[in-house]
Amino acid sequence: MNGTLNKVILIGHLGDEVKMHYFEGGNCIGRFPLATNDVYINKTTGEKINSTEWHNVVVRNKAAEICEKYLSKGDKIYVEGRIKSRQWQAEDGSTKYTTEIQVTEFTFLTTKKDPEGIKNTPETPKSTNFDNPIENDLPF
Repeated sequence: MNGTLNKVILIGHLGDEVKMHYFEGGNCIGRFPLATNDVYINKTTGEKINSTEWHNVVVRNKAAEICEKYLSKGDKIYVEGRIKSRQWQAEDGSTKYTTEIQVTEFTFLTTKKDPEGIKNTPETPKSTNFDNPIENDLPF
């Protein structure tokens, strides 16, 4: 081991539909916001506080296609991946920054497209591990 680790584990709800982007050569990526919640009691006031954190999630190729097919806004999912920060030039010339979770494995926990839950069949995988190398030459 090289002494460092970049690993993220999240369980949350999709904040929107999976947005797909296709590239020449057949590759694709899917993006969706994932909400995680933290609930705690303010010790001073006794008030229940609900705090939501939003994560930008990226899935690639076959994983993206599976997520687009089976996931909808509000569905609950378990994801594992790596944190990746990137920057790009906007049309107005300004530099934009983002931090994303690049998924290597996921499990559907609830889906609206199949109210009984996803069956673990070849057509509808429940848990998938994608150990493909992460591409760093995205055009956006």
